[in-house]
Amino acid sequence: MPQLNKGGKFVFGKSLVREDGSLCLPEQAVREYHIGKEGQVYLFTGAKSTGGFCVTRKGLLAPSRLGHILREMPRLNACTLPEGELAPYKGRRYGWLRVSPQGMLVLPEALLQDLALTPGMELLCIRSSDIAFTLGARGPLIERAKNFSGEIPVY
Repeated sequence: MPQLNKGGKFVFGKSLVREDGSLCLPEQAVREYHIGKEGQVYLFTGAKSTGGFCVTRKGLLAPSRLGHILREMPRLNACTLPEGELAPYKGRRYGWLRVSPQGMLVLPEALLQDLALTPGMELLCIRSSDIAFTLGARGPLIERAKNFSGEIPVY
């Protein structure tokens, strides 16, 4: 998968938001982050400039420098928040969703609205860190992807 510009962020592909709110995460991201391993993922709101959301799992988040999020949000840690509901914490909002072993998510209608996503949108799947990846909805990287001369697979 390409870097859209030399030294830029690595892109796994695009995820299409389907009419029923489902989306399939790019295979390489699913493998690299072992996303299907635990049966659920944590979501948190993306940067203001990119929108969308970030995806991680407990096995990556808990031992990281961001593990305090789970310690300070016990309902998120235990996945006792309603599935797909986002709870605020220090300027971002966090929630969880079930995920299939192949990386299929279903975003409830309320979550789609909360994240300003609509069916038919293509979210750019970007490697953010070793903890999480981003499904970006707007911003300069998304514009670069639109003008990219190579092929970016859509999942």
